Amino acid sequence: MEPVIIVLIILVVLVFIALIKTIQVIPQASAAIVERFGRYTRTLNAGLNIVVPFIDTIRNRIDLREQVVPFPPQPVITQDNLVVNIDTVIYYQVTDARAATYEVASYIQAIEQLTVTTLRNIIGGMDLERTLTSREEINAALRGVLDEATGKWGIRVNRVELKAIEPPTSIQDSMEKQMRADRDKRAAILQAEGVRQSEILRAEGEKQSQILRAEGEAKAAALRAEGEAQAVRTVFEAIHAGDPDQKLLSYQYLQMLPKIAEGDANKLWIVPSEIGDALKGLSGAMGNFGGIGGGNTGTTSAPVPAQERREKPSID
Repeated sequence: MEPVIIVLIILVVLVFIALIKTIQVIPQASAAIVERFGRYTRTLNAGLNIVVPFIDTIRNRIDLREQVVPFPPQPVITQDNLVVNIDTVIYYQVTDARAATYEVASYIQAIEQLTVTTLRNIIGGMDLERTLTSREEINAALRGVLDEATGKWGIRVNRVELKAIEPPTSIQDSMEKQMRADRDKRAAILQAEGVRQSEILRAEGEKQSQILRAEGEAKAAALRAEGEAQAVRTVFEAIHAGDPDQKLLSYQYLQMLPKIAEGDANKLWIVPSEIGDALKGLSGAMGNFGGIGGGNTGTTSAPVPAQERREKPSID
């Protein structure tokens, strides 16, 4: 009985192992390559799958999600014979599990070597300055070459990024000095530009102030001249409205003479010719007033007109 029990136990274990090998559960976003007697049979997708135990074998399980692989720094020589170390990061995704298994032995290693060789070809045609400022161009060129080469491997390269570009230490020191000099230059230019702008604004302000002041003085002078003209016009109109005679005008003229002579600077002043006529008119007026005020005869005689005195015959 004991041998029979041992055989039964062995059969149960074999059946259990067969069931385990028959039922294959593939996780989501994964795939498995099935071989029968060493030959590719099919690709198992996510979910529950049935295979023939001891005949079908799982060759490889592949993750179909997007993968990120950083590569170590690679020394690359630029066009101007400078060695720079470049770190790259590759974002790829397996699109065909069968091609990724059978078309290339190790697609990770193949992508790394292809990236290094392509990067050296691209950087070899650029100088250091262009290399440091053309990351987008280098990324696009790398992605184009890698995507074309890895298509037959069942790999799609989504992105290629340059993680770091490290020039030699001596070049870094020179670049820092150049950048520091450029910053000092820009600071000096900005300071000079600020001073220049300040001087321009100050000059513009002074100019505008002088213009406004001149306009104000011109308007004030015009208003004063207009007021004086209006005053003269008013006086002139008042004089003509009053119809003054020669005696009143002569008297007013004599009253203005002291005002004409006022001031320390008036050392010499010219008497106009009209003052004689004014004095004659005033003396005549005073003579008439004296004749009226004298009481010798008690009678007043009217002055004889000049025309009548000239026409009176003389007595021999």
